[in-house]
Amino acid sequence: MAKLSEKIGYGFGDMSSSMFWKIFSYYLPFFYSNIFGLSLIDAGVLVLVTRIWDAVSDPMMGILADRTNTRWGKYRPYLMIMAAPFSICGILLFTTPDWAYGAKLIWAYVTYILMMTVYTGINVPYGAMLGVVSESSKEKTVFSSFRMFFAYGGSFIALALWEPLCGMFADSFGMSPATSWQFAMIVIATACFILFLLCFKLTREHLRTESTVSIGKDFRSLLSNKPWWLLIGAALSFNMFCTVRGATVAYFFADVIGGDANIYFFSIAFLFYSGLFLSIGEVANMAGVAMTVPIAGRFGKKTTFICVNALLVVFSVLFFFVPVSPAGYWWMLLLQILISVLTGIMSPLVWSMYADVSDYSELKNNTASTGLIFSSSSMAQKFGGAIGGAAVLWLLEACGYVTGGTEVAGSIAQPEGAITCLWMLMTFIPAAVSVIAIAVVSFYPLTTERVDAIVTELRQRRMPLSGGNSPEADEMTDFANTNS
Repeated sequence: MAKLSEKIGYGFGDMSSSMFWKIFSYYLPFFYSNIFGLSLIDAGVLVLVTRIWDAVSDPMMGILADRTNTRWGKYRPYLMIMAAPFSICGILLFTTPDWAYGAKLIWAYVTYILMMTVYTGINVPYGAMLGVVSESSKEKTVFSSFRMFFAYGGSFIALALWEPLCGMFADSFGMSPATSWQFAMIVIATACFILFLLCFKLTREHLRTESTVSIGKDFRSLLSNKPWWLLIGAALSFNMFCTVRGATVAYFFADVIGGDANIYFFSIAFLFYSGLFLSIGEVANMAGVAMTVPIAGRFGKKTTFICVNALLVVFSVLFFFVPVSPAGYWWMLLLQILISVLTGIMSPLVWSMYADVSDYSELKNNTASTGLIFSSSSMAQKFGGAIGGAAVLWLLEACGYVTGGTEVAGSIAQPEGAITCLWMLMTFIPAAVSVIAIAVVSFYPLTTERVDAIVTELRQRRMPLSGGNSPEADEMTDFANTNS
């Protein structure tokens, strides 16, 4: 049984990753089109190309991590080694050089590709750790729940602070919008660096798994893994749902809601803005994470997945019929809370299902490819984000959306087609993606009973990772020699 401190420490890792990931998903398209100065077409291609590279690089990192062996374990060392590059690249990503358009476009490609490469270097090993923190499928679900609870906590902090930080640097220090966004990222990046160091310090790997076959055999085994293919499709659809809605929010509030919208609590008026909408969603995500273990334990992971996505379809469609009015804003918030509770349930559920797929693969092929399995989950997340983020930008361009800087965002009279497109991106399009996820996961074969049988058989094969795993001074040398 793992210690509570290990579960909390594991949560710190995705708290850090999610602070970056949510800002990238929700604000980076808006940043590129309305701050950095790219066209919607160029911004869409940029998001697609860089995230496809990011997704393709995930299996490479998974293979490397599977074949790493140190006194710290296979995956844990990367948390410390990559923490500083992770934070620095985030700052560079939100840096706007005063260059000509072509040079700025090159800068955007270089910094985005660099950021996503480093993100892979730290996040793939972090995700793969879930396969070795415990031999129990149920405890892995608990670890996954801690992970996602802290992830949404970090997302809440980042999203709640982002616009106020940008505003503070712009208003109090007289910075331009581009510089204020850069300094806001410096604050977030510093917090991310500290959180990954804490994750390294508090976590341990309790199982020793070995990859005993060639890389080619690993890939052939993966490609013949039916549950993996089905879960990849379901997870990609889920991440497209989240990315399409999230990437649309900044545009939706700028051009549909407006910058001076208020919600009223008795006689007190509160500004209704995208950061409030998103951060309240993150709190609701945390509530959903807390529900995952009892709900999945009661109904099973597959049934839970299907039911949650069915409710996502219903609530997404209902959002379309909410009026743009002070009363309607409350309904928008309510639906955002309900949708976010459901996506909060989904996130740890998917990661826990990947742990089951990893166990299934190890039993079937008699070799562990935990890093490769979990890198595929990250790959699905990034493909979903790439397709969803690019689709939002391209659809807006096709519908005649007019871009502009933050000084004019929301003050431009958008054509009716662009407004309709924003409504569809918030409602019917994500609903359609959830329908696809339901169809795919209905064929998923790893039921609760089958997973329990797999875990029982694997328990006879595995050896616990003995020793305290305390980081001694010569461990860094051992790690370097292993990977040289």
